[in-house]
Amino acid sequence: MNNIFQLSIIISMLSGMIRIGTPILLAALGELVTERAGILNLGVEGIMLTGAFVGFLVANQTGSIPLALLAAMIAGGVMSLIMAFMAATLKVNQVVTGLALNLLASGITFYWYRVAFTGVSVTPTIEIMKVVKIPFLSNIPVIGEVLFSQHLLTYFTFLMVPAIWYFMNKTKYGLEIRSLGENPRAIDIKGINVTRLQYLATIFGGIMGGLGGAFLTIVSAGIFLPDMSAGRGWLAIVVVISGNWQPFGMVLAAFVFSFFEAFQLQAQSLGVQFPYELLLALPYVIAIIFLVVSRARSEAPAQLGEPYHRE
Repeated sequence: MNNIFQLSIIISMLSGMIRIGTPILLAALGELVTERAGILNLGVEGIMLTGAFVGFLVANQTGSIPLALLAAMIAGGVMSLIMAFMAATLKVNQVVTGLALNLLASGITFYWYRVAFTGVSVTPTIEIMKVVKIPFLSNIPVIGEVLFSQHLLTYFTFLMVPAIWYFMNKTKYGLEIRSLGENPRAIDIKGINVTRLQYLATIFGGIMGGLGGAFLTIVSAGIFLPDMSAGRGWLAIVVVISGNWQPFGMVLAAFVFSFFEAFQLQAQSLGVQFPYELLLALPYVIAIIFLVVSRARSEAPAQLGEPYHRE
């Protein structure tokens, strides 16, 4: 057990925390914008899974990582377009729609994978993205290795946190989106198309979720496995709630969850004598605790999940 407290192990664990938390935070930032618009998209898990598969497939077929990332973003956008159509246009129950979206993604990615790689005896793989070290900053002891020796998508995720905060709190369009979740009738009275704005917010959430899914295959694993999102989409939703619908709070929540996952992975690799099933459950146990604690200070949009009917 003492081995896990060595400096090199701690650095490795913290670096893993950042890497594991990145796709969750990416999807959560997109979900934040969607929920601020009043749409509760529980299909984040399916969107991430679709992005993971499409990104992997394009990377495998073309060898182009930028093209694969773009394809994953488009795939996530298309999946969220289904959610927007069902929730904003047809006014279908958003919880049911989100769950159906997850089932659709699970089935269609498995089928598409089997069709695309029929007759392949060896598990298909792709070359993953390389780590990019930021000059000078990456040389800082400990901090440099943890924060400034990561992948480009990780840096992009960190930049999106203040960008989304600024957009939502300091711009006209951000205020309109926030108003959608609180009082969509006020937006409608101003002559703004409520449905169009909800579509845009939901599609943006899907693009971010697709990018988060692509991180799993193109950055982390280099392979695709059925249902490899493995609950990360659900964690992204929990991160939004735990972060109290605030981007900077969501950063803390995302990396608390990813820390415990990184800890259990490191503990297993070192052969720590502890039931690994409990270690695997740690992030989800912490997520439940966060949900219970955050209920008392919830700043959830007042009309979240409620379809808007124009009188």
